[in-house]
Amino acid sequence: MGNKSRMTAITREIGEPLENCELTHVSREPVDQDLALAQHQQYREKLVQLGVDLIHLPALTGLPDAVFIEDAAIVFDDVAILTRPGAESRRAETASLLPVLSDFRTVQEIHEPGTLDGGDVLLIERRIYVGQSSRTNAEGIDQLGRIVKPCGYELLPVAMNGCLHLKTGCTYIGDNTVIANAKWIDLTRFADFDLIRVPPDEPWAANTISISDKILLTAGNPKSRLLIEARGFLVEELDISELQKAEAGLTCLSLIFLGAQASCLHDSIK
Repeated sequence: MGNKSRMTAITREIGEPLENCELTHVSREPVDQDLALAQHQQYREKLVQLGVDLIHLPALTGLPDAVFIEDAAIVFDDVAILTRPGAESRRAETASLLPVLSDFRTVQEIHEPGTLDGGDVLLIERRIYVGQSSRTNAEGIDQLGRIVKPCGYELLPVAMNGCLHLKTGCTYIGDNTVIANAKWIDLTRFADFDLIRVPPDEPWAANTISISDKILLTAGNPKSRLLIEARGFLVEELDISELQKAEAGLTCLSLIFLGAQASCLHDSIK
């Protein structure tokens, strides 16, 4: 496993053809599987270049969405949580993460009838923003709140419409700054932040990764890049065009967290 005093990223290999994945808000089109594999490798290489310890897991047979590993678990400083994805076809993805995450955190899980996708969970300091999406239900949000309450987190549901996950439409890039697609996300919860609103013709640009001193942005969003750089951030672009055909963003391809073990313990949520 990785060095527990450094940032760790867990990724998963692409196995099944991506074009067989679940889709909600985009039309299905052919995916170049070889190009998708190459783009995913470049993604992993970039994380390593930025100083992250990488744990790359094998593909899961029969689960084309398993590469989007962010949805299967959430890792806070205090606890890791196996989710219960809203798409029934994805629920078999979570079990294989238990032995990996147990090396770093106490692991809890979301139980039926709750559903929760990790892509709907945005952590900013001690506030947890949770998207009220088609994949995450009220029971899942309630269970998440009960798990994290002993550690002093504040949980804030966020209304959204037109995108798959909360982090499809907004992410935190540091220095009290949130980048968001105002068409998809109700920004009322983010009124205290410096907001960067992505241009209408770059709707997917709000899904970013902030790591080390860099902001990772999907290629092909020049206006959004200028807006981010104008706030003093350093930006690097990654091309994940084939993965985007599977409704992917940068965040969904990894679980990134500080490796150090925390001490906040919980009883299981039944």
